[in-house]
Amino acid sequence: MADIARLTALIEPEATALGFDLVRVAMLPSEAGDGGMALQIMAEDPATGQLVIDQCAALSRRVSDVIDAAEEAGEVLVEGAYHLEVSSPGIDRPLTREKDFTNWAGHEARIVMLKGFEGQRVNKGLLHGLEGGMVLLTDAKAGDVRLPLDQIHSARLVLTDALIAATRPLDASGADELIEEEEKADD
Repeated sequence: MADIARLTALIEPEATALGFDLVRVAMLPSEAGDGGMALQIMAEDPATGQLVIDQCAALSRRVSDVIDAAEEAGEVLVEGAYHLEVSSPGIDRPLTREKDFTNWAGHEARIVMLKGFEGQRVNKGLLHGLEGGMVLLTDAKAGDVRLPLDQIHSARLVLTDALIAATRPLDASGADELIEEEEKADD
């Protein structure tokens, strides 16, 4: 187990010091397929909504240092072995903060409730924002719904052409050279 609340309290100031907003801190099964666990940290630069590799590396170093210091002081933040993953939220990003539901209004989202809400546990449709603690969504099956924010288990954007158009990569420099090199290698 991991003390996510304490980890968040340690990690958020480090992200803020670098000018980033913390999106999520979670303990998840490792994607390496080794049965291990990963401490996943997602953050974004508020100016771009993304992080580039150098920003991820800077945050990773700071987080490693602060976790090491807390553990050396006797805190047990994570039981057992784990590895640290620091990333940008990605295009089909999780919606974890109130402002996410407002900022991404107009895009499709998939929202899973803790329990079935008004007969439906999974809602998928056009996100309209947040009003009075309720997420507004036009669900493909249920129509217009109001979902209590505090009863949401998970929420994320759905990959669509509109979302792709709205989220351009920060730096695509070098992409043309990579394509050209691949084409030359095939000749």
